[in-house]
Amino acid sequence: MTEASYAPEKRFRFTLHYDGGQFFGWQVQPDVRTVQGELESALQRLTQRTTGVTAAGRTDTGVHAVGQVASALLPGRWTAEALERALNAVLPGDVWVAAVEETTLDFHARYDARARGYQYRVGTHTATRSPFVRRWCWPLCRPLALPLLHDAARLFLGTHSFRGFARVGQPERGKMCTVLRSEWSEWPGCGFEYRVIANRFLHHMVRYMVGTMADVAQERRPLAEISALLDGDTQFETSPPAPSPGLCLARVYYDAETADSDAPAWTTPPAGGWLRPGGA
Repeated sequence: MTEASYAPEKRFRFTLHYDGGQFFGWQVQPDVRTVQGELESALQRLTQRTTGVTAAGRTDTGVHAVGQVASALLPGRWTAEALERALNAVLPGDVWVAAVEETTLDFHARYDARARGYQYRVGTHTATRSPFVRRWCWPLCRPLALPLLHDAARLFLGTHSFRGFARVGQPERGKMCTVLRSEWSEWPGCGFEYRVIANRFLHHMVRYMVGTMADVAQERRPLAEISALLDGDTQFETSPPAPSPGLCLARVYYDAETADSDAPAWTTPPAGGWLRPGGA
């Protein structure tokens, strides 16, 4: 055996982009296609051994990412540069490794994360029904009042119980979350986009938040009901969750990063698009 065969193992950190449209979420499941399954299969092909991959967050069916972080323990002969090239050569076209870096052996992609940032896009223009746009947004195609969206988003800031904005049946995860940023802005030529950063998210939480805010912005329910839901008032329920194609995991923040800084949380669109109708 060569000297390289005895090289100590290394832990690598991956930054991933993926189009979630053809995946049943991140986590490996029997008989369905998942992002974790594709990445572990690619690593097995490259290393000739079974390798488990841990991610910062388990995105659901149809949810995209431009900032998912994952890590794996691999043979020490690999370098970050060689691993990035090799993975992108064997992964399918709807997954792209944007960066690979060697990290500490005790790094944990999920438990070391301080916060996560998501982006959700709502199309208010009929052009978002285009097949080149709709797979990365919610083509609502109805007007929304931006001032009401702003008012609704501000109510989520701070530490609250989000039990009313989560899928039921997860008592073991707890209900308290701290939202660091919550803001809407225009999505030029298409509609609006929501950006939210929190220390943690419950199952379907962002989608329930967006669905409820969209109803408020259409004056289908009063703004005060959001406050009531955050206060645990059980006489109210959220609106149906917004569809998964509009949601994207944009960035994961770790100890050395600042989730509540003024720096943009994300700058890169997902592979393949979020095209602007009528332009590049």
